[in-house]
Amino acid sequence: MPVMTKASEEAQLPKARWRLIGPGLVVAATGVGAGDLVATAVAGERYGYTLVWAAVLGCLIKISMAEATGRWHLATGSTIFDGWRSLGRWTMVYFAIYVAVWGFVYGATAMSASAMPLVALWPEGPSLRTWGIISGLLGLVCVWFNRYAVVEKLMMGFVGVMFVVVVGIAIRVGPDTAALGAGLLPVLPDGSVLYTLGLIGGVGGTITLAAYGYWVTAKGWTGPRWIPMMRLDNRVAYATTGLFVVAMLVIGAELLNAADIALASGDRGLLDVGEVLEDRFGTATANLFLIGFFAASFSSVIGVWHGVSLLFTDFVGHVRPDRAVAPEERETSRPFRAYLLWLTFPPMGLLWLDQPIGLVLTYGVIGAFFMPFLALTLFWLLNTGRVTKEWRNGPISNVMLLASGILFLILCVEQIRDLPW
Repeated sequence: MPVMTKASEEAQLPKARWRLIGPGLVVAATGVGAGDLVATAVAGERYGYTLVWAAVLGCLIKISMAEATGRWHLATGSTIFDGWRSLGRWTMVYFAIYVAVWGFVYGATAMSASAMPLVALWPEGPSLRTWGIISGLLGLVCVWFNRYAVVEKLMMGFVGVMFVVVVGIAIRVGPDTAALGAGLLPVLPDGSVLYTLGLIGGVGGTITLAAYGYWVTAKGWTGPRWIPMMRLDNRVAYATTGLFVVAMLVIGAELLNAADIALASGDRGLLDVGEVLEDRFGTATANLFLIGFFAASFSSVIGVWHGVSLLFTDFVGHVRPDRAVAPEERETSRPFRAYLLWLTFPPMGLLWLDQPIGLVLTYGVIGAFFMPFLALTLFWLLNTGRVTKEWRNGPISNVMLLASGILFLILCVEQIRDLPW
């Protein structure tokens, strides 16, 4: 059997590559939720255009991590759990704790974030809790009864709405192009080091980056010949993410920084942006922004409900080999649907609690460990004999993954230091 080189692999790719783009947009849209938009708007509100470079660097970091995940799946023909399992059983123990706590709290967070713009659009309508429950049930139905192909189309629709709304409003508020260009030069305002690191680390997803390889497989891409296509898909997706993020920073700089308006903490900060837009441009523009807010939030619901359920299904197959399922059967398997139910129904109870402090703190600490875990395990796995030499990390990938791991370790330590000991 002849040995395939990178050139011969790429030659076998379909010619109409642009039409195949999809998994990258799914992972990028899932990762860019309301929280990321708020963080970027706050960066613009506090520092103007100074931290544009940090937002762009955050996208580049996520490109490197998603590419490494996809390359592992395609180059080895195995999943990320096969790699983690080869590092020891401790990885399975950690993931079990993480996926249980994270899913419980994230489910409530995602439902609340999707409900906020709906309450603002229909103030006389259902309550926040009711809209949150409706959002969770809609996410459940969308994923339960559809396969990846439909999920991808839904996500691309939300990406289109997000792009038109956020970028369109940024253009309307009138960016200062000279300041925007100057913001690409790395500068740290006084007292902004930890905030800047958080902005870099927070753009574009967490655990859903690990789901990228599963979406690539669900797309039908298998084997090293699809690695060039995967790289194109990944770069286009995060270039789009970069535009979202920079557009939101422009909105923060032009609307909030100039008027000295401070946003509320958390996802509610986007409601403040809507109110400022209404004062300046009228109700129609504010409502359009709220629709974009909903698209960003609900796309994360669908993406997480689908992608993390795929991760959980593979995890169950590694812990209980008797329950392992073939890749083409994952979306209809019992573990997949069991985790869908876990994401949807138990978290609804949190919608009645104002501040479930203990659970939120546990979630924050465990969650803070995941990104360094992902970055550093990918760095290790893709530099070993588990991957053929041709598809191991190059110098750029190694630098990005190692730097990402260090960055996320710093953020993890800060998360722990911020606990009310």
